[in-house]
Amino acid sequence: MVELMTKTALPQLKSTKVLVVLNGKGGVGKTTTAINLAAIFGEQHRVLLVDADSQGSASWWVQQSEGRDLGFETISLADLKGVNREQWADYDIVVVDMPPALDSVAFATIMPIADYLVLPTPPAPMDLAALIRTVRQVVIPSQISHRVLLTKVNSRGLREAQEAQQTLLQCQIPVYYTVIRNLKIHERAAMSGLPISQYKGQAASPAAADYRCVVNEIWKDWN
Repeated sequence: MVELMTKTALPQLKSTKVLVVLNGKGGVGKTTTAINLAAIFGEQHRVLLVDADSQGSASWWVQQSEGRDLGFETISLADLKGVNREQWADYDIVVVDMPPALDSVAFATIMPIADYLVLPTPPAPMDLAALIRTVRQVVIPSQISHRVLLTKVNSRGLREAQEAQQTLLQCQIPVYYTVIRNLKIHERAAMSGLPISQYKGQAASPAAADYRCVVNEIWKDWN
């Protein structure tokens, strides 16, 4: 239930986890996912958000916060060439917002050091079909633990999302039970430079609850 989804105590990690938010196309909620996961993890862990997208959407978002503490540190690395895990050893979790290009230098560099992939996609058939191809051609061969996160889901009708979840499971592609509803308050939070977990407003709590549930599912995958 939404009212129970406040801060949940999370265990400590024995080593740094590199969590990569990935999709081969833009407009799927990739940066929104990266920002909000980083903020919720950052409530109890030291988190670094790496903006690896040359469009700089995550960096722009953080700039709108005007110096407020978002719960995580941020760096912009459009070119990840030469990056290694040792550079991030002081952090518990590193969240990487990847560019929407599977043939980029960033992609080739980050995949060998990634621990876990979050694959956001709207449930629309065309978006889903494109992601399934990406998973089969790129993600599964990498042997990196991963799950698909359904984003921009119509909050008034979850049937499309449920059908998408079933399709993914039939394809033997892991998918989160939680979906991210397409709520207007996400846009307002972004314009304010805040993650939804820090935004004030009546609709903020249920919107943040979606991401808190995702964090709990990720933690189960890690333990």
